[in-house]
Amino acid sequence: MPESPSPEARMLAPAQVAEVLNVSVDEVIALVIDGSIRGVRVGVPPQWRVEQSSLAAYLDDRAEEVRRMALWEQSNAASFPELWGTGVIRNPD
Repeated sequence: MPESPSPEARMLAPAQVAEVLNVSVDEVIALVIDGSIRGVRVGVPPQWRVEQSSLAAYLDDRAEEVRRMALWEQSNAASFPELWGTGVIRNPD
C-alpha cells in the first residue's frame, strides 16, 4: 500500500510525471504500483497523484545506477598495469 503523502508534499498528475520521464502514463502507473515511486489515489473518481520528492529520488537512483554501470564497464576494460600504474598500457587514448 503506498504511503500517505505529507501535507506539504507537491503532488503531480501521472501525465506530468510521464512527460518528465518521457514514458507513457501507463508506465508511470506501473512504477507507482510496483513501489518505484510513491503515489496515492485521491478524489472521486479516484485519480493517481505522485509525490514530486519521490520522482526526484527515483531520478537520482537511476542516475546513480547508470554511473555505477559506467564505472563497472570501465573497470572491465582496464588492464591490470593501467590499474596499478605500471607496465604496458593496452589501449592508450
